[in-house]
Amino acid sequence: MKQTLAVFGSAFNPPSLGHRSVLERLSQFDKVLLLPSYQHAWGKVMLDYDARCDLVRAFISDIGQSNLELSTLEQQIAIGDNAVTTYSVLKNLQLKHPDTNITFVVGPDNFLNFHRFYKADEILKQWQIMACPETVPIRSTLIREALASNDDISQYTTPTVKLMLMNDERFLFTH
Repeated sequence: MKQTLAVFGSAFNPPSLGHRSVLERLSQFDKVLLLPSYQHAWGKVMLDYDARCDLVRAFISDIGQSNLELSTLEQQIAIGDNAVTTYSVLKNLQLKHPDTNITFVVGPDNFLNFHRFYKADEILKQWQIMACPETVPIRSTLIREALASNDDISQYTTPTVKLMLMNDERFLFTH
């Protein structure tokens, strides 16, 4: 039986309990890659990539779900500061894992705009796409807004991510 791999790409700017609610519903996959965007395809301003990867590592540790893993593939295949396409990510993953069924997991906002993705038709022919909305309506924007207002963010993210956001100088500009 082929291994199953889910790819959950997001800005993770920062990781939220909304992200967690999606990940909890992906337990049927052998492995779930959390893939922070290296550069956002549609120009979104994000925290430093390495800082977001550190947040994702802490997030994974806090969640404790055994099939979760951080992937820095976008950084590895990026050319300069250009955004990395989903097609490139999936193609590279398939080359690294030729005997694996790969599913790309998207939120409802990206699912509705999937036709805008580079080579959307090719992606649909070669890989599975799974629309998986969060069941907890907490987005990264809520965390950033709460930080800017010096409000408590405990109800929006995991404990270690909260501590990092509150105490690490790499995130001071978000306050």
